[in-house]
Amino acid sequence: MTAATTPQESRLEVWIDQGLCTGDGICAQYAPEVFELDVDGLAYVKGDDGELLHTPGTAVLVPLVAAKDVIDSANECPGDCIHVRRQDDGVEVYGPDAST
Repeated sequence: MTAATTPQESRLEVWIDQGLCTGDGICAQYAPEVFELDVDGLAYVKGDDGELLHTPGTAVLVPLVAAKDVIDSANECPGDCIHVRRQDDGVEVYGPDAST
């Protein structure tokens, strides 16, 4: 067995398209360490320092302990605005642009 990372073990990144966000807050309920609603009623990802990242398309690394919650957020999001991609190759694996 090698130490190489398999696709299933690849680290994930996540970002939110605020143009599609409906502000339901499901993501913040599932993974509050990754997502938060701002005063504008839209969800944003949090940086390592806990600050909301407002630059469109800015992705953050998903903490391993929150991976399932982030994936569930992407699957349940009514706005279909959460994009989850593999860090190593940038392929979206959950969200509106994920290949089925």
